[in-house]
Amino acid sequence: MLQKFNAANKDILVNINGELIHRNDAGVSPFDSVVQGGDAVWEGLRVYAGRVYRLTPHLDRLVASAKALGFARIPGHDELREQLRRTLEANKMYDGVHVRLTLTRGIKVTSGMDPRLNTSGPTLIIIAEHKPPVYGSSGVRLITSGVRRIPPDCVDQKIHSCNLINSILAKIQANAAGVDDALMLDTRGYVAETNATHVFIVTNGELHTPTTGSCPEGITRASVLDLCARHGLTAHVRDLTITECYSCDEMFCTGTMGELVPVLELDGRPVGDGAAGELTDKLRRLYQELTAASGEPLVSGEFDG
Repeated sequence: MLQKFNAANKDILVNINGELIHRNDAGVSPFDSVVQGGDAVWEGLRVYAGRVYRLTPHLDRLVASAKALGFARIPGHDELREQLRRTLEANKMYDGVHVRLTLTRGIKVTSGMDPRLNTSGPTLIIIAEHKPPVYGSSGVRLITSGVRRIPPDCVDQKIHSCNLINSILAKIQANAAGVDDALMLDTRGYVAETNATHVFIVTNGELHTPTTGSCPEGITRASVLDLCARHGLTAHVRDLTITECYSCDEMFCTGTMGELVPVLELDGRPVGDGAAGELTDKLRRLYQELTAASGEPLVSGEFDG
């Protein structure tokens, strides 16, 4: 799975602190905290028919992460919504859109790690692109990475930060192995997530997903758990071993950018019968129905087509 350039995005306008700039001209200062040390937080959003799915939980997570990092100023939800709306309207985007929302600590007076060097900030960056779910619908193959997820006593992964080196190293291993992504374990040896998504397995008709001790609390993951409760499906949140993943009946990944995608193979072993399972397909349909019927309206359909 390798994303390709979409010609529909060649002239998009990027929002930087409220200024809408052509993608080729957009930029941030080399003294910005995101450049100096990855000192920023982010969210991925998806737009369905003019509505942003679960926008408030995404903004809540962004603000909570910025508070945990001690940002001096954090935009309110209304300000963030307005800038998102302006960005989508300026790009005439209505559906099939993915948004990357980044908030940095801001600009430093000189190079350095110390947050006291930040005298201007924060910096808000919004990139909206025409982008379908990145994994498609056919399914993905995984390996188990040798790179472990960071435990909360080092860096709490509930801080949704832009420092993604841990996941990038695992993705490099997946690329070298010729598969789509890498399954990552925590420092105790239990399954955490992939380098980009949360995971679920199905065994004997029941769902199981890891705890979020060493990974972010996923918005799509929470949606799937809500769907299970609503439709009478049994779901367990607990420690999972790699052996349980090898022997499960079904496995799938969840994330805003990829929605729900079946896992067909793990470490060269077929998952189940090597195709999307019945429960996976059911949850994918339920999720599609949910995103088609809910979300916070931000733009009208006058831009469609």
